[in-house]
This record gives sequence, C-alpha cells and structure tokens, in this order.
Amino acid sequence: MSVVKINVLTVPAEQREVLEKRFASRAGTVDSSDGFEWFELLRPVEGTEQYLVYTRWRDEESFQAWMEGPMKAAHQQGGNEGGERPKPAASGSTLWSFEVVQQAGPKQG
Repeated sequence: MSVVKINVLTVPAEQREVLEKRFASRAGTVDSSDGFEWFELLRPVEGTEQYLVYTRWRDEESFQAWMEGPMKAAHQQGGNEGGERPKPAASGSTLWSFEVVQQAGPKQG
C-alpha cells in the first residue's frame, strides 16, 4: 500500500499569503515524479497556525527519490535573479509519516 507524508508547517498569519503563493507558483512540479499519487495543501481554519502539506506516494523509495532530487533542487534555488533565497514563510516544520492500511472512496452508483 501507499505511504503518506504530512509536512506540518507553522505559519504566522502574516506569512499565510506568501506560503500559498509559493505553493501555487510551484504547482505541477511534483505531479510527474515517479511514484507520486496525490498532493493537498491544507489551510488551517481556526485554532492553529499549522498548515498541512499532504502527499501520497506509491512507496517510501519514491518519496525519498523525490526528496533527494526535484524537491531538494527546488528549495536550493534562489528566489530572484540576485540569487538570494527568500525568507521561509514557515517558522517551523515537522514531517509525519504514515502507511495506508485501509482506504475507501465514494461508491459508484
């Protein structure tokens, strides 16, 4: 079964728009990665500053290959032509890992 990686990003209110714009500008970059199955950026509604970045992968090896390749390259690139990296929008990050043991979808009617 698949593996799920949830990156928990602590994002102060004044940085929310910055974070969302950065993800929007990179939309599609993970989609073609071998083993990639799903992505969602989840915005907190109330009571927390934590965004959840949900990705689902065929297996752990696919996730690790993406981390060491395309993801690493994207995060090392400079933000402007001056080559200076933009300040992170998140003030903290934690990665949660899960194996999918059960799943269900809508019934086809």
